[in-house]
Amino acid sequence: MILVLLLTLSACARPDGGTSASGAGRDWRAYLGDAGSTHYSTLDQITTANVGQLQVAWTFDAAGTPVEGDASSTAKGDYQTNNLIVDGVLYTASPARQVIALDAATGKERWRFDPRSEREDAVGNRQRGLAYWEDGEDRRIFTSAGTWLYALDARTGAPIRTFGDNGSIHLGRGLGVRGLPSVRLNTPGVVYKDLLILGGLIPENVSGGIRAFDVRTGQLRWTFRTIPRPGEHGYDTWPKDAWKTAGGASDWSGHSVDVARGIVYVSTETAGPDFWGGDRYGENLFANSVIALDANTGRRLWHFQVVHHDLWDLDLPAPPTLLTVTHGGRRIDAVAQGTKHGLLFAFDRVTGAPLWPVHERPTEPSRLPGVKVWPTQPVPEKPAPLIRQRYTIDDVSTISPLARFDTTERFKRSGNFGAMPPPSTDETILFPGPDGGFEWGGAAADPDGILYANVNEIPWFYRMIPTRGPDGAPLTPGHRQYLVHCAACHGADRRGDVKGGMPNLTALAPPKDEAFVLKVMQTGGGRMPPFDRLPEGQRRAIAGYLFGTEKPAAPTATNDKQPPEPPYAFGGFRRWSDREGYPAIKPPWGTLNAVDMNTGEIKWKVPLGEYPELTARGIPPTGTENYGGPVVTAGGLVFIAATADETIRAFDKQTGRVLWQAKLPFSGNATPSTYMVDGRQYVVISAGGGKSGRPAGSALVAFALPR
Repeated sequence: MILVLLLTLSACARPDGGTSASGAGRDWRAYLGDAGSTHYSTLDQITTANVGQLQVAWTFDAAGTPVEGDASSTAKGDYQTNNLIVDGVLYTASPARQVIALDAATGKERWRFDPRSEREDAVGNRQRGLAYWEDGEDRRIFTSAGTWLYALDARTGAPIRTFGDNGSIHLGRGLGVRGLPSVRLNTPGVVYKDLLILGGLIPENVSGGIRAFDVRTGQLRWTFRTIPRPGEHGYDTWPKDAWKTAGGASDWSGHSVDVARGIVYVSTETAGPDFWGGDRYGENLFANSVIALDANTGRRLWHFQVVHHDLWDLDLPAPPTLLTVTHGGRRIDAVAQGTKHGLLFAFDRVTGAPLWPVHERPTEPSRLPGVKVWPTQPVPEKPAPLIRQRYTIDDVSTISPLARFDTTERFKRSGNFGAMPPPSTDETILFPGPDGGFEWGGAAADPDGILYANVNEIPWFYRMIPTRGPDGAPLTPGHRQYLVHCAACHGADRRGDVKGGMPNLTALAPPKDEAFVLKVMQTGGGRMPPFDRLPEGQRRAIAGYLFGTEKPAAPTATNDKQPPEPPYAFGGFRRWSDREGYPAIKPPWGTLNAVDMNTGEIKWKVPLGEYPELTARGIPPTGTENYGGPVVTAGGLVFIAATADETIRAFDKQTGRVLWQAKLPFSGNATPSTYMVDGRQYVVISAGGGKSGRPAGSALVAFALPR
């Protein structure tokens, strides 16, 4: 025990190129473990030999304090926080966007910050983490709610009134557009020196960017525009003045920092609108790109675009992972980026040169008039894809004769072109699907250059639908606006995707629900972004269509130049499930993978999660849809929850064998954290469920070895 304490108290080198501050090794001070998003811990008290003895140390219910008439005050589900632990205090962001500080050894509450005490419109869940900064006795927690970023005193939870506007700043600042757009966060950004570097959930009609704010004052220090202006690098990869009408291309999934070199690595999303690209043909830099920026100034150092002219919502779903590998006989500091379509790219961290050749492969041309597909897309020579790249006849479901028959017949009727089907009004199989492959949980990396990643293998459907009637006549304004702005999530038939958290809109009843829908369109909520920059008349037309009360839209006073509405809209996110509700494809449906990034070879692959009722039928573990990433430790373990079976597991990092597992009250759709307090190592997970149609809650569960 003395040796363990000495090791954990010593300063440890970090894969991000820097060293951690006080509490090195004991704490979990940054989202996903450290500035390099490595998900790695030097703690080794819990080992492959004793992990089977882990037991629950404490639990905590993170539900908000009830407020009469406000259902969001006790929000449950989507509890996706990767918790911070600093000097014996655990900081969590609840499903209701409250920040709660707990004694990390006991789970006893110390303080709680409710953003509604500052503003009534402090809405939104799916908050995946917090940011922490300290300078001597000045210790700060950064959180967001609605469109505001707050700086809190880490000791008391009180807003720091000298930051920004009396303790907060508007997240729409610094994008170079008129007004303050409704930007929100689901990942917390990264701290570098005295800067907080942020991306954001940026509306599809707002030009995106990466910004750095002063952690003390909230002052904007620099901005990197992800849709270039005239004269800026990449401007010629868009139509002329596209930055005025195209939007998005920001970074909602998070960043990583090489602290020693002062480089921040950004992973960007699709340009908006996601599925319609008729007005933005070109490569569309810097959408869907890994970008290395000077963390002090925001100056671009290098970039690599992973998807050209994205028409399929193939956002880069997680922060780049920093690691060090042995390649070509020498040690290389590298950065790895996983994709929704299951590919894993790796680059020299300094030069941006790929570690293995990347080939441009031809793509299928568009079948829609007015839409062009970029002729090629990049594919790395190594590593091999972590998931199947196309649904074939060999992939029809095997879990029952009926499932096999149904999937075979549907396969014969639906075309299949992988993750990038040609835009068409014909329904095609979309596989890999828009939830990965890799998803937002991210990948873990250890000092040996091994990367650990969980991925999904779930088929979906893809279809573009015309925004005019079959006879070419225009649809009603509300119907057309619904198809353009809402159908991608709720479907052209308004039935949504309950498993994916997209509500069914066919059973709404006026007038109460109509007022609620208008409010949510204005402010956003849950997974839905705000549509406040959409003119009020258009929002009212959509509500009128939904409730059958549509009236001609009244003129609205706006100076915004609205781009022409596209002639086609995405038909909606639709998983392909069999009659029993399972993925309509031969298992595995979710796996955990170890990739040797020194050689580019997959070291092992195992199913992640199981459905007990299928196991009871004699079907080997299938894996499940999974959300939330892994943690790897010096004790030789990979910890991960993520699955739809309400279970957290520990795997032997050398072999992929399950060494321990425990049931959770709800699915742990978050990345765990591990830390040490008073000589005892803990593993903690936010268990909120709500994904994949599972029960929802707000439990925080910590495990440790017996005293």
